[in-house]
Amino acid sequence: MQEVLLEEYTNGQQVFIIKDGQKKLGEMVIAISGDLMTVYHTEVFGEAEGKGLGTDLLNAMVDHARKFNLKVIPLCVFVLAQFKRHPGLYEDVWQKK
Repeated sequence: MQEVLLEEYTNGQQVFIIKDGQKKLGEMVIAISGDLMTVYHTEVFGEAEGKGLGTDLLNAMVDHARKFNLKVIPLCVFVLAQFKRHPGLYEDVWQKK
């Protein structure tokens, strides 16, 4: 079973990690400052690619942003592409300026 966890990373950043048991399948690197969450990078590893895990990470990140009333600055190309592709789904959390 896959689970998404939020863990401390480095330099004040955090990372959403998706695992299957103890095996890390993907990650999304973020930083939170005040009411802003910056998303830097999303990656799904090796054989886990193409199985929707990036979307699982995206959903966990957006749920976290909504729960804590954060606005998201999508520097990650994957997250930015999803926000642009589905603006109605993310308009409440997307910091466009």
